Amino acid sequence: MRSDHRPLAVFDLDGTLADTGHRQHYLEGRRRDWNSFFSAAVDDPPLPEGVRLALSSAEECEVRYLTGRPERCRRDTVAWLAGQGLPEGRLYMRRNDDRRSARYTKLEILKRLGREREVRLLVDDDELVCDAAQQAGFAVVRARWAKVSSALKDAQEREGRT
Repeated sequence: MRSDHRPLAVFDLDGTLADTGHRQHYLEGRRRDWNSFFSAAVDDPPLPEGVRLALSSAEECEVRYLTGRPERCRRDTVAWLAGQGLPEGRLYMRRNDDRRSARYTKLEILKRLGREREVRLLVDDDELVCDAAQQAGFAVVRARWAKVSSALKDAQEREGRT
């Protein structure tokens, strides 16, 4: 993977590039099955709108990936990205023990990236992440092309898991 000085295009995974619909049932009910939820990510179908945007962004930008998935999912996530023909790019993941909301964890990384390089855009489906990034001065594309369950939205904000 080459590093260069082009601006960065930063892409979320779940709900932006990966369709999580088939595994959201693991988050319904009182006892959420996080291990099964993340294990099933290898079978996520790609979201064509997100994939197209990542490929077109790679023409002018260096693509990087910023996900709320825990670090323990790295190997499967890297294999999934390659299997979809997505551009090579550095992958930023949540520490396994980090339960903060994605709007905090992702913004922290975005700010760090922004100190080093121009971040041309962030593409994410989490409205709270998008709001926080915009308020911090980042250009945002809101990925509204996937159906997200209320259980997943709640998990993103209250449990800091994705």
